[in-house]
Amino acid sequence: MKTNSENVGKWIVVLALSLLVLFLYWQAGEFAFVNIDDNQYVYKNPHVQQGLSTESVAWAFTTFEAANWHPLTWLSHMADVESFGLAAGWHHRVNVLLHLLNTALLFLVLHRMTGGLWQSAFVAGMFGVHPLHVESVAWVAERKDLLSTLFWILTMAAYLRYVRRPGVGRYILVVVSFALGLMCKPMLVTLPFVLLLLDWWPLKRVGPGALSTPEVFRLFREKIPLVALSAASCAITYIAQAEGGAVKLLGHVPPGSRVSNAFVSYVKYLEKTVWPASLAVFYPHPGSIHADIPAWQIAGAALMLAGFSFMALWQGRRRPYLAIGWFWYLGTLVPVIGILQVGGQALADRYTYVPLIGIFLLVAWGGAEVLGGWRYRRIVLAVAAGAALAALSVATWSQAGYWRDDFTLFGRALRVTEKNWLAWNNLGVAYEKSGQPMLAIVYYREAVRIKPDYAYAWYNLGAVYGSIGQYQQAIASYRETVKADPDFAEAWNNLGAAHSILGQYREAAGYYREAVRARPEYADAWYNLGLIYVLLNRPEMVLEICRQLRPIDAAKAEALLARLGPAR
Repeated sequence: MKTNSENVGKWIVVLALSLLVLFLYWQAGEFAFVNIDDNQYVYKNPHVQQGLSTESVAWAFTTFEAANWHPLTWLSHMADVESFGLAAGWHHRVNVLLHLLNTALLFLVLHRMTGGLWQSAFVAGMFGVHPLHVESVAWVAERKDLLSTLFWILTMAAYLRYVRRPGVGRYILVVVSFALGLMCKPMLVTLPFVLLLLDWWPLKRVGPGALSTPEVFRLFREKIPLVALSAASCAITYIAQAEGGAVKLLGHVPPGSRVSNAFVSYVKYLEKTVWPASLAVFYPHPGSIHADIPAWQIAGAALMLAGFSFMALWQGRRRPYLAIGWFWYLGTLVPVIGILQVGGQALADRYTYVPLIGIFLLVAWGGAEVLGGWRYRRIVLAVAAGAALAALSVATWSQAGYWRDDFTLFGRALRVTEKNWLAWNNLGVAYEKSGQPMLAIVYYREAVRIKPDYAYAWYNLGAVYGSIGQYQQAIASYRETVKADPDFAEAWNNLGAAHSILGQYREAAGYYREAVRARPEYADAWYNLGLIYVLLNRPEMVLEICRQLRPIDAAKAEALLARLGPAR
């Protein structure tokens, strides 16, 4: 009878979690794409816009676009386009359904691993409704977070199946599921470490006092294929980020600033877990604007982390879930904590999608033990859990609404953060798109005031000045762009265009040559350079440029030759 009751309870929990996630996030079906990665991943990506074709699938497996190798993520976006076109609402709804699936599967796998029905329900409930997870769900470009976590949970399920009855076929399923997850996002590189933690608790394959036994070494050897896949994923990711220019950003934030920010970020994530206020799409890294983190914050964060780690290990034998939850949190944040800084963010809500599972684990099992055998334990736990989920649900509903469009998203970021150069720039883009160029200039100028080496904001400022015919101001802005980033090919090209409009053809030719130096396959810049030589009556140079251009864009080369006339 108890088994039947628990089985019914299990599916009631799944239904309740699913309805809650749908209730909180279905509003996303009315949201637009936003101007932060959604263009690169979906609505301005010509390969994704092809849908699922032979060419696009081949591209997905061979490209390092977006400074990553994640072919399954690209295929997912292509499948959306194939099914729904560029209707943003349906792309959002697919994200919501993936988050629902992750929430339900997390509950089912934890329940099967631990036998704790209500503890597992609490963990999954917190995972499903926490405001820190809104970014992963409401942002179309973060599909990779949702997909990779789906395979993370499926790998845990396959691993549990293997542990319960070992076999080669079952182990292969673990490896395949893990590999598929890595093909969605390299965040899964820490999963072998988490599986070792699960061997300790709740799987109890080894006790905390047996760290030198042959059994432990066997468990390590068992993870070697998974560790090898993680190492391969790390290598591929480094190559992808090097080719995509992301590695260059390492030099923009000094190593000391990165390490200091990492300590502080661990604590800030915990703070936002408990009190998820002032959440934003982007938190500027202090090092990106040459600011220092106060020494007391760094020291306090380091001491807090050390103290929590000591307590977790000290209590590890009696209360293993404390150590498992805590080191799950610490370990899974390592790839994104900022030691290897990519981008200008100090931290990001999306990075907590998997790590907070560890915190929810230690709270769920710790809370149940704290109250021990108290008579009213179940009532108190149910009320406390219900109150927490209700409060977080309200916050999540509100936070999700900020992802409605660019004005709402980046306006919110300006209100809750300081010196947010990215938000100023992206609001400028939104105003420019809405036909308000003079207001866009105000926002771009504030972005470059905060961050004088922000190449994209200088470029956008130059473009909007050019669009209203203020070419001298455009030229000055583009020069600041290439000063900040000498390989910004579009800025060199636009410098050439501005000088060409002013009749300064020789200067224009020099800038177009810089554009093709920065990007040798830049067909538009080659064509523009050829046009300049047509105007300068240098047919021999035009012919030479056509030879360079033909392998890149034969149609443009023929069009350029046509400008020479019959005498060619």
